[in-house]
Amino acid sequence: MVKTKDGGVAAFWDNTDVLNFCDICIKEIELGNRPTTHFNKEGWRNVMIKFEEMTGKKYDKVQLKNKWDHLKKEWKLWTDLKRGETGLGWNASRKTIDASDEWWDERLKVLFHLCLLTCFL
Repeated sequence: MVKTKDGGVAAFWDNTDVLNFCDICIKEIELGNRPTTHFNKEGWRNVMIKFEEMTGKKYDKVQLKNKWDHLKKEWKLWTDLKRGETGLGWNASRKTIDASDEWWDERLKVLFHLCLLTCFL
C-alpha cells in the first residue's frame, strides 16, 4: 500500500478499473450530470458510488478527478498525433498506434523539439 503526502492511500488503476471508470463517466454524461466541461456534484457523487460498487475501491473525488484529468491529457495527445492523418490504426495485440516508421520518425522529431523548447522556457 502506497501512502500519499496527506496520509491517504494512493490510487492504483489497472486496465479494468480504467475501463469501468470510463463507462461510468459516459453514463453520467448521458444522464446530464456534466452540463458544461465538468461533472456537477451529483455526477461526481454517482461516479464515486458506482466506481466503488464495481471495483471495491473507495476513491475520493480528488483521486477520480486526477484520473479524469490524466486521461483527458492522453486523449488530447492522441488526437494531436492523428490530426489530419490518414492510414493510422490501432494494433490491438501490442496496444499501440499502428503507423509507418516514417510517420513515427516525424512525430518524434516534433516532440523532441517541443521538449527542448519547454526545458528552456
